[in-house]
Amino acid sequence: MKRLEGRVAIVTGSAQGMGLAIAKALGNEGAIIIITDINSEQVQKTVSALNTEGYTADGFSMNVTVDAQVGEVFDAVKNKYGRLDILVNNAGGALNTPYKLNEIEEKHWNLVLDVNLKGAFFCCRKAINIMAEQGGGAIVNISALAAHYRASLAGVQYTAAKAGVEGLTRQLAYDWGDKNIRITGVAPTITMTGERVKGLWDDKGKDEQEKTLKNIPLRRLSTPQEIAAAVVFLASDEASYITGITLDVSGGRYLR
Repeated sequence: MKRLEGRVAIVTGSAQGMGLAIAKALGNEGAIIIITDINSEQVQKTVSALNTEGYTADGFSMNVTVDAQVGEVFDAVKNKYGRLDILVNNAGGALNTPYKLNEIEEKHWNLVLDVNLKGAFFCCRKAINIMAEQGGGAIVNISALAAHYRASLAGVQYTAAKAGVEGLTRQLAYDWGDKNIRITGVAPTITMTGERVKGLWDDKGKDEQEKTLKNIPLRRLSTPQEIAAAVVFLASDEASYITGITLDVSGGRYLR
C-alpha cells in the first residue's frame, strides 16, 4: 500500500512550481491532493492536468492572507471529503520584492510577512481545529535555510518571515502534540522553482555562483522533487514520532 493512501492533503500555493511538485509527490503516495492558489485560472488548469495524469485532485482559489477565505476553503474540503489529514503551507517566497535593504519598502515587508507567516498561521489554525476533532493529522510548513542561516536571493523581510514560520512550527507542535497533531517544517536552500529564482541565480554571475556552490558540500542546488520527498516523509507515518523540528534539505550548506 502507498504511504498516504486515501489521505486528504491541502497544499497552498500549489498551482505551479514547488507547491505543484509537492502535491504530485503526495499524490504519488496515494493522497487526494487539494490544490489551492490565489490564481483561480491556474488552479483550474492544474487540477484538470493532474486528473488527466491519473492523480485524484481537486482545487480552490484561495488567498492565504484572508482568514475568511481560508475558513471557507477548509470547510469546503472537510464537507466534501469528511476530513483533512495533511496540510502543507507552501504559499510564500520573496514574492518579487527587492533584496537590497534601502530598496525594501513597508509594502514589501508587509507582503512577504503576510503571505509567508500570517498565511501559515491562518491555515494552521483552521487545519488544527479540523484535525483535533478527527483525532490527528500532519502539518508541514515550508521554511528556508534563510530562517536560521541567511538568504542568498532574498532580503531581510524573507529571512524574518521564515524565522517566524519556524517559531510557529515549534510552538504549535508543543501545544497540539497531545491531540496527535504533528507539525514540522522543511528548510530548502536555493531551489530552481521558477523563472524569478532562475533569473536571480543567473544575475549572480559565474564567479558568485561557483562561490555559492562551494559552500554546499554536495556542490549543487536542490530540485523541487528533492524538497517534495522530504515533505512526503514528514507527512507520512514513517515520521510518526517526529514533531516540532525543521528539516534542512540544503545539501549540507548549513555545515559551512
